[in-house]
Amino acid sequence: MIDTARSFEDAVGAYRRFLDNAGLVVQLLRIESHVESTRDWSQVATLGDVKSWFESQRASCPMRVADIPLNEARGWIVDPDTGDVRHESGEFFTVHGIRVTQSVGREVGGGGWDQPILEQVGYDGGLLGILRKRIDGVPHYLIEAKAEPGNYKTIQMSPTLQATFSNLKRAHEGRKPRFAELFEEPEDHGATVLYSRWLSEDGGRLHLKRNRGMLVEVPEGTPVDAPGSFMWMSMWQIKECLDEDAWVNPHVRGIIAHL
Repeated sequence: MIDTARSFEDAVGAYRRFLDNAGLVVQLLRIESHVESTRDWSQVATLGDVKSWFESQRASCPMRVADIPLNEARGWIVDPDTGDVRHESGEFFTVHGIRVTQSVGREVGGGGWDQPILEQVGYDGGLLGILRKRIDGVPHYLIEAKAEPGNYKTIQMSPTLQATFSNLKRAHEGRKPRFAELFEEPEDHGATVLYSRWLSEDGGRLHLKRNRGMLVEVPEGTPVDAPGSFMWMSMWQIKECLDEDAWVNPHVRGIIAHL
């Protein structure tokens, strides 16, 4: 770990002067991201510490997932009028059919095909947000070791907030996702939005799906009550973990790719 932030600040300043002298205009956020990616500036933990934390989270995860017949899924019904599979609350998503035509250029060709597809109900996507905070002047990112039933090995490194609007509305009758308020009303909590864009999703299985990707920064020194399933990571550490097999989920990759 670096003992002081001075070297990070000096590196950012030197890089910015180099770009200015070359006549290149680059946003500060991107300059910082480039510098962050050159080495491990973490003030919190080493890369070895991060890897040990993640492997421990995977090893201790209590979630168990079993394949069951679709007609035995509690709370899910087949709509008698449309044939769609949907949740009895009317929230979350539906599974319905689509018919594809004029598919020149695809494997099936112009004849097209039929397939089932997932469609989110009633809302325009969900929120995918990473929280950033400077620790001793160095940016750090709050990453969750999050369990999802379809994940390879159950747990993957995920954004601070990963939620559909049904989750945010608590349609599942559980608790509201942790840290949601920092992304829903950042200004009310003294936070600054550094990045906010609609990100596309896999159109082969998700119908017209997009999610709002966000990077939100809280002021240095702001207390953030994060349980042990969260870790403040440097950008370099996140990118190093991309070299591991299926550790970092697509939503983290999608957000940091824009920095």
